[in-house]
Amino acid sequence: MATASPATVAEGTTLQTNGTANLHKNGQINGFHKSATPPDNRAWWKESTVYQIYPASFKDSNGDGIGDIPGIISRVDHIHKLGANVVWLGPIFKSPQIDMGYDISDYCDIDPQYGTLADVQNLIEELHKRGMKLVMDLVVNHSSSEHEWFKQSRSSKDSPYRNWYHWHPGKVVDGKRVPPNNWGSYFGGSAWEWDEPTQEYYLHIFAKEQPDLNWECQDVVDAVHDAMRFWLNRGVDGFRMDVINFISKVPGYPDASIQDPDAPYQNGSEHYAKGPRLHEFLHGLWTVLKPYDGFSVGEMPGVKEPTEILKSVGFSREELNMIFHFELVEIDHGSEGKFSHRDFSLRRFKETTEKWQNFMYQNSGWNALYLENHDQSRTVSRWCSDAPEHRVASAKLLAACLGFQAGTPFIYQGQELGTVNVPKEWDLSEYRDIELLNHWKEVSQQYSDNPKKLAQYRIEYQKKARDNSRTPMQWSDSPHGGFMDAEGTAEPWIKTNPSYKIINAAQQEGDPESPLAFWQNVLRLRKEYVDLFVYGKFELVNDTLNDEEIFAYRRSYGKEEAVVVLNWSAKEVKRSKVALEVSGEWVTLASNNVEFDEGASDIRFLPWGLIILYRKRL
Repeated sequence: MATASPATVAEGTTLQTNGTANLHKNGQINGFHKSATPPDNRAWWKESTVYQIYPASFKDSNGDGIGDIPGIISRVDHIHKLGANVVWLGPIFKSPQIDMGYDISDYCDIDPQYGTLADVQNLIEELHKRGMKLVMDLVVNHSSSEHEWFKQSRSSKDSPYRNWYHWHPGKVVDGKRVPPNNWGSYFGGSAWEWDEPTQEYYLHIFAKEQPDLNWECQDVVDAVHDAMRFWLNRGVDGFRMDVINFISKVPGYPDASIQDPDAPYQNGSEHYAKGPRLHEFLHGLWTVLKPYDGFSVGEMPGVKEPTEILKSVGFSREELNMIFHFELVEIDHGSEGKFSHRDFSLRRFKETTEKWQNFMYQNSGWNALYLENHDQSRTVSRWCSDAPEHRVASAKLLAACLGFQAGTPFIYQGQELGTVNVPKEWDLSEYRDIELLNHWKEVSQQYSDNPKKLAQYRIEYQKKARDNSRTPMQWSDSPHGGFMDAEGTAEPWIKTNPSYKIINAAQQEGDPESPLAFWQNVLRLRKEYVDLFVYGKFELVNDTLNDEEIFAYRRSYGKEEAVVVLNWSAKEVKRSKVALEVSGEWVTLASNNVEFDEGASDIRFLPWGLIILYRKRL
C-alpha cells in the first residue's frame, strides 16, 4: 500500500486505553484486535445510514421563511423511502442565531422559530414508528453569550458561575493590556474578548457571542450530562457532538506556535484539539449514553493522526462510536486555509480514503463517511462537474464512491438529488454565513490594493462557502423550490438556489434514472449485502493509485467480493478487465454510463461512469 497505514506508526508508541496499549509493527493495538481478519463487533449504528437535516432550510410549514419541525415531520417519508434510518437534526435549541443555532442559550428548550417541545416529541414518534431514530446536535464546547450561565458568569468575579467559562486578566506588554495569548478565533480576530464590567478577557474559539465552556469545572460537566439525559429520556437516540475534541484546553493557555508570521493571531488548536483530559471527558459522555444504547458521532477538527483519533473511537475505548475528521474534505484547501486555492487531486483523494478505511478496519475503529454537510459545499460542483450534461452522472458517481465504503454513511439534505452550488453570479450580499462574511471583511482590508487576490477569494467562496449547502431544500419547481408551504409575503431566510427548477425531489421521485433512485439502490444494496459492504475489508485495486481517471476499490468478506470502479473524469476511458481484476464471471449490482460486455476484454466508461461488480467465490 502506498499510503500511511497503521504499519507506518512507530514501534513503541503507546495509546492510553483503560489499561496500556502498545502499537506493534503491524500497526494493531493490544486491547483492540490483532487478528488478520478483525472481529465484526456488530452494532446497529454500523449498519445504519444517517440523513442530516439543516432545520432552517429543510421545510417551512408556516410561511415565515424559516424551516421548522412540523415541516420536517411532513417530509419524514422522503427520508424513509430513501433508505436512511437515522435522522441527524441540526441545532433547534433556543438561540440568538448568531451562528445558525450553534450558539445555544437554553439546552432544554426549543427556539420558537422551529416549534415547540411537543413538536419534537411528535417528530420522535413519527420516526420511531417507521423504525427510524433521531440524533440531535450537542454543542457543548461553547454556549451562547445569552445563556443564563454566561450572564451569571460575567455578572461578577464572585459569581458561582464565574468558573463555568474561561476568564483571564490578560497580560501587559510595553505598558499595554493584551489578550492572554496569541490564539485566533476561527471567525477572525483574537480568540479572547475583553469584558469591560469585570475587567477580564473571556475565551471564544468561535464568535465572541460563543464563549467557551470550562470543562475543568465539574458543575459544567454535570450540567452537560443532565442536558443529555433530558433528551434521552424523551426518546432521542443519541447525539452528534460539535467540535467535541475542543473541550479540554491545556492549562495556562500557552501561546500557539507561529504558523503565519504576518498574522497577529495564530491557530491555537495544538493546545485544545487533543487536550489532556479529552478522553476522560469523552468517557463521561459514554457513561451517559450507555444505558440508552445511544449513538455518538463527534466532530473532531485539528486532529489528523490516526492513532490519536483511534483513542476516541476504538471499539473497546468506551468513548465515541465514530468521528468526523477533516482530512478528506480539506484536500483542496490551499496554504492560506479554506478559502485559498488548491487543485483537487484524485490521487490524494484515493490515498486519504485508503488510509482511513484500512486503519479503522485493522484496529477496530469505525468511519463516519461523509462528503457533504452544513459546513461543506456541494460535491458535484466542487470535485466533479455540474455542467448540465455531466451533473446527474457526477451525482451517481459520488453516491457509489461513498455508499459502498466501510463505515456509516452520512447523507446531507439535497445530496440525494445531486444539488449543486449557488450560481457564480451571486453577489456577496446574498451570503449569510458568518465565517465567510468575517473572512471577507478581513481580507478586503488586508488586500485592498490587490484586486486580483480578492477576486480569487470570491472564486473560492463560490466553490467552498458553507452557504452553498444551506440554501432551501429543493422539493419541487414551484416558487422557492416548494420550501414554503404557506403563501405570504415572507421570503426564505436565504435565497433559493435557482437550480430548483431542474433539480428537485418531485421531479426525481419515480424517475429510475435520477440521482435519488440511484441513492435508494445504493442503500438497498448496503442492507442486502450487509456482511460485504458494512463489515468487509477495503483495498484499492492494484496499480490504480496513479491512474488519473479511475478510482477502483475492492470490498471482501469471506467468499463474497465486490469491485467498485469509478471514472472520475469528463473523459471517455477504457480499462482492461485484467487491470481492474474483474476477469471471469461477475454480476453487475449497479452501473451508469458504462459498457460492460462479458465477452470483451475491456470496460468502456463514458464521462463519470461507474460499475459495481459482485461475485461469490466457490
